[in-house]
Amino acid sequence: MRREYRQWWSPALGRQMELLVFGHAGARVLFFPTRKARFFDYESWGVVEALRPRLERGDLQLYCVDSVDAESLYCRAKHPAERIQRHLQYERYLLDEVVPLTRHLNPDPCLMAAGCSMGAFHAVNVAFRSPQLFAKVVGMSGRYDLTQAMGCFGDLFQGYVDQNVYLNSPNRFLPNLHDDFYLSHLRRLDIKLIVGAEDAFLVDNCVLDQQLWAKNIDHQLHVWPGEAHTPLAWQRMVQLYL
Repeated sequence: MRREYRQWWSPALGRQMELLVFGHAGARVLFFPTRKARFFDYESWGVVEALRPRLERGDLQLYCVDSVDAESLYCRAKHPAERIQRHLQYERYLLDEVVPLTRHLNPDPCLMAAGCSMGAFHAVNVAFRSPQLFAKVVGMSGRYDLTQAMGCFGDLFQGYVDQNVYLNSPNRFLPNLHDDFYLSHLRRLDIKLIVGAEDAFLVDNCVLDQQLWAKNIDHQLHVWPGEAHTPLAWQRMVQLYL
């Protein structure tokens, strides 16, 4: 299995960014880390290894990107408006720097987004905001409205909502989405949501499920027994759904 480390100075973020590339061909997958985790964690947790046969066959090529959550969504030292602005800079890094790199390294036309826990939010959010770029999105153990408290997980914006927060909350913006461009691309997107029956984010996944059906957007919601919010569960999920 080919493994390649990449780093560069990101103009969008004004800092060094790192990522790992696994595989040599196949569908290009932006793989987002969990809450404040790092680009190497899926390798450390055996999630990449679970995909070894498909990576070696050239079915998939993983781009394990890094996170700036500690500087953005989880940076309590900043006002929420600043946090979401930093998140938008991260989105520019992804779309203007990482996606072009994937095209340069691999001509396969299929681009996917995937992630676990907070990474599922990143994957679904970027795919829903730019659905014309993606063919598939897989959200595992994710939450899709960061303005709502869920179990022991608080409202990340502490009651603050502006247009940027709204437009980066799939469960908020989907009900009011009427733009034919976005809806047509969302309806051709292969959307898979997976969550545990005892996960704190189960209700949020069910809300997203309802919002998607209300917009006639085909998708799949898979509810697993237990919490299923662990690397061991994610190893199995990527084999089944990615």
